[in-house]
Amino acid sequence: MKPSEGSSKRVVVKVGSSLLYADKSSREAAPGALKNIARQAASIVKSGTEVVLVSSGAIGFGMSRLGLRSRPKELSLLQAAAAVGQNELMNIYRQAFSSCGLLCGQVLLTWEDFVERRRYLNAKTTLQKLLHLGIVPVVNENDTVSVDEIKFGDNDRLSVLVASMLSADLLLNLSDVDGLLGEDRKSVIREVDVITPEIRKVAAPTGNRSSVGGMITKLDSAAIAMKSGITYVIANGRGKNTVKLAVEDPRSIGTIFFPSKGRMAARERWIAFGSRPKGRLIVDDGAKKALLSRKSLLCVGIVGSEGAFRPGDIVCISDRGNNDFARGRAALAAEVVSKEKGKRFSKEAVHCDDIVIL
Repeated sequence: MKPSEGSSKRVVVKVGSSLLYADKSSREAAPGALKNIARQAASIVKSGTEVVLVSSGAIGFGMSRLGLRSRPKELSLLQAAAAVGQNELMNIYRQAFSSCGLLCGQVLLTWEDFVERRRYLNAKTTLQKLLHLGIVPVVNENDTVSVDEIKFGDNDRLSVLVASMLSADLLLNLSDVDGLLGEDRKSVIREVDVITPEIRKVAAPTGNRSSVGGMITKLDSAAIAMKSGITYVIANGRGKNTVKLAVEDPRSIGTIFFPSKGRMAARERWIAFGSRPKGRLIVDDGAKKALLSRKSLLCVGIVGSEGAFRPGDIVCISDRGNNDFARGRAALAAEVVSKEKGKRFSKEAVHCDDIVIL
């Protein structure tokens, strides 16, 4: 379903770290673009649209304040920069929204807040309450405590998980580029219905010192948004009215990725995209056919397993060719599956209600 004008009532705006700097060659973080985005967001909120910001920038501002010329490789120094920068980042947003008569609230998340269902629902409730109170949530990864095992890796992924969590209508990904550039690296691809290999081919990783994202990660998050029934737009955040234009008509600016037909239920989105898998179940052709027909996964159809998962953990489900075609919430522990695979066991390995076909 393609969006119509004025259709966005809940919007997630991802603010890229590339917008921190006055120009691409600058080493000093400048808050101007962030203030502009905050003012636009405030205007949208006052017109009746709910807005959530997923903002990079904490590490960049921390680097600037600490006099660091490149992104630290030492984890403790990176976390220290984040700690300093979070204060700087939120002070900019607080002042910008306050000048418009609005409050903002900081929400720091890690992968663990998505992996564990109870924590996921608690985070969702908090964000919904902030929106209900007319407060603009400013979400960021909790870089002061995150380690590799629980890091998102980039805020592109975090933003689409938040958008999926909140059943947003629009995810606007703002950076310093005008959209997805074509092969000539000048023209912008305006509309994308399906992310094809050709589309992926024109995307290139970033060379930016202080960010870890890039167009590849934006395409990955776009794919999740599309499957979640969310309109996804990549646009230049330095524009004076980028946010307003995108909300009024997402087709008017940047590159738009149209949502796939039908939106997954909230719980299905959590299983499919909102949790990092703890293991993998490899199934035979008969089991794959049964799963595609919405049946439960039985141990007799499992030919192999990987990982140390427990009941309730999310696992990938693959065919013999190691192609992941589904995800599910395990009903048995890894050691039980390893022992009973290929056998007729009394309990399902994954119940049909806990399986999402990708």
